[in-house]
Amino acid sequence: MTRAALPPIAARAASVGSSPVRDILALTARPEVVSFAGGLPAPELFDAEGIRAAYDRVLAEAPARALQYSTTEGDPQLRAAVAARLSGRGLPTDAGDLLVTTGSQQALTLVAHTLLEPGDTVLVEDPGYLASLQCFAAAGARVVPVPTDDDGLEPAALEEIAARERPKLLYLVPTFQNPTGRTLPAARRRAVAEAAARHGFRIVEDDPYGELRYDGEPVPWIAALPEASDRTVLLGSFSKIMAPGLRLGFLRAPAGLLRACAVAKQSADLHTSTVDQAAAARYLRDRDLDAHVARVRTAYRERRDALLDGLPDALPPGSRWNRPEGGMFVWVRLPDGHDAARLLPTAVAHDVAYVPGAPFYAGEPDPATLRMSFTAHPPEEIREGLRRLAKALSGTPAEN
Repeated sequence: MTRAALPPIAARAASVGSSPVRDILALTARPEVVSFAGGLPAPELFDAEGIRAAYDRVLAEAPARALQYSTTEGDPQLRAAVAARLSGRGLPTDAGDLLVTTGSQQALTLVAHTLLEPGDTVLVEDPGYLASLQCFAAAGARVVPVPTDDDGLEPAALEEIAARERPKLLYLVPTFQNPTGRTLPAARRRAVAEAAARHGFRIVEDDPYGELRYDGEPVPWIAALPEASDRTVLLGSFSKIMAPGLRLGFLRAPAGLLRACAVAKQSADLHTSTVDQAAAARYLRDRDLDAHVARVRTAYRERRDALLDGLPDALPPGSRWNRPEGGMFVWVRLPDGHDAARLLPTAVAHDVAYVPGAPFYAGEPDPATLRMSFTAHPPEEIREGLRRLAKALSGTPAEN
């Protein structure tokens, strides 16, 4: 019997490349590697005891509910707790404004699925969050980069590009951005909101790092501004403040878009894990998450400072980097002529790693840039990693 050829993979799937960050993590999984590559929370800081106790209580008190199918919108108690936390941080929110998602990445996927037709234009920060580029590519969107500077997205450039391109939405991470760690000032946030109102596009405001502030004062969400309240989707996550393995996120959106996202979620996974939602809701009732986050912030501040203190001796003369007020990342630019991607294998041979900056660009990449995460290692390991990086970048042969 002649066997016919199988149909090809869908073009939209075939066009989306693997994440370079995930590929680098696979290459640097050896325990001896000091990795500044992944944006990973520190596992030794997880409140494993409190989370285990929450699961124990849920399974002891209401096993039938915790192990059963649930509603698509999410656990009512968890949604109420999230709404209370957002309201307490300056964004009045009701439980009915929220949809619980399987991580905030699913929230972004649902928004893209709901709002975008193939060929629609999406504006993104340049450089910006790598997985958002994958998400929009999978949706068949046309991605247009908006230039940034040391304060983040440039309002004048946004105004000019929005007038020319007529985008459907703008995606950005305004607080402790991935990959740069930058925070968009309040005046620029208002300019973004006004541009959205003037040109008729939606805003997707991703905020996975907002509670990890070490210096300075909080800046109001774009979603809290009157000019943007009817057109902003806020994405949030428990991954950075509780545990990423729970895969719990949420989106806050105007009613019509929220309903459409709930329908899209029904077709994706029916609902997020019932038992994980119930355990998270129980944890928020029984434990003091704010106190836990304060402990995490203290540890991360020390790690950020250890990285910043060591960079002058680790990097070539003429290198530049920023000092983020929070989050997980420092953005570095090596001197002209350096290529961070080409130097990475040498660094890995010295048992240290980072992420080259080029993949984060939707426009013309800067090969001299790189991202360094400081959260996954304590200060003494960070200092050792920087010593290894200094040897790698200076051309010192790796030890066998």
